[in-house]
Amino acid sequence: MERIRRQILQALDGEMSVYRLIDSQDASLREFFDLLQAMEREGLISVKEGKVSLTERGKKLKEELCAISVDVRCKCCRGTGYVVDFAETLRRYEEIARERPEAIEVYDQGFMATKDVMRRVEFVYERGDLATNIFVVGDDDLFSIAASLTGIPKKITVVEIDERLVNFINKTADKHGLNIEAVVYDVQQAFPEEYRKKYDVFVTDPVETLPGLKLFLSRGVSTLKGPGCSGYFGITTLEASRKKWYEIQRMIYDMGFIITDLRRKFSVYPPEDKNFFRFQEKLPIVRKLQAKVDWNWYTSTLFRIEAVVEPKPIVEGEMIIDEKVYKDDESWATPY
Repeated sequence: MERIRRQILQALDGEMSVYRLIDSQDASLREFFDLLQAMEREGLISVKEGKVSLTERGKKLKEELCAISVDVRCKCCRGTGYVVDFAETLRRYEEIARERPEAIEVYDQGFMATKDVMRRVEFVYERGDLATNIFVVGDDDLFSIAASLTGIPKKITVVEIDERLVNFINKTADKHGLNIEAVVYDVQQAFPEEYRKKYDVFVTDPVETLPGLKLFLSRGVSTLKGPGCSGYFGITTLEASRKKWYEIQRMIYDMGFIITDLRRKFSVYPPEDKNFFRFQEKLPIVRKLQAKVDWNWYTSTLFRIEAVVEPKPIVEGEMIIDEKVYKDDESWATPY
């Protein structure tokens, strides 16, 4: 954890919100909290009412380590490398997204900022994957609508456990003439044969437990036609430790894919009224820090994977795991 300690020292320049500090490092929430406590015991930092600052001892260590405080990320694109160029599509998408159903905790729902959804659409476009048949596994973000509004995809199919979202997507598609079909489906159930090997691209934002990841990725992989097809999904470092990332990457390789792209902090989940921060008092990290959220700290890394051999889903049939789909001992930003 020495690297994370250096990240914390580099970030601290005066008093800082603990949530902003979370956003300045890339350990999991559990690891971050343990390290924060350790640094406080060592007399390096002071933590009061959700604010963190260096002690004199901490300042001395920071100087010894040459841990200067400099914000090196691009201010124009928030460090993603992508500006939103589909401006009219974004305007229409934002107008539609304002009417979306509220996130509900039973499905561990949360949606990313609208500009970040559009950045993902542009990223998929740049990779030559947008003008295809696309399958979306779970669509809290309404990616299907944002992508279809460009007029580029051939067809988009969405499977989603929440009937409210399915109805919203289908009604929006009918109203705006979008080539989207959404159906109710729980990833734990056997995968419908009608969707197997029919699509070029899948998109998902899986829950971050290993059983949940295995299910979501397997369902997406099941839809792909063969080698050369691709998948896009987001994973955090906040609820997925390095050990979990290791297992995720093993899953990816075992299913016949390589990782072509990793875009760190590509997506932000903003504290809007309809988003999961409405349940912040139920988030383990908020309870442990005993401070209200005051910073957009929940970000995810965007993966692009590509099949180099025949795609092989790990899970083929039914796999009922109930609550284990959504929660494990690293789920510190999931409502309990």
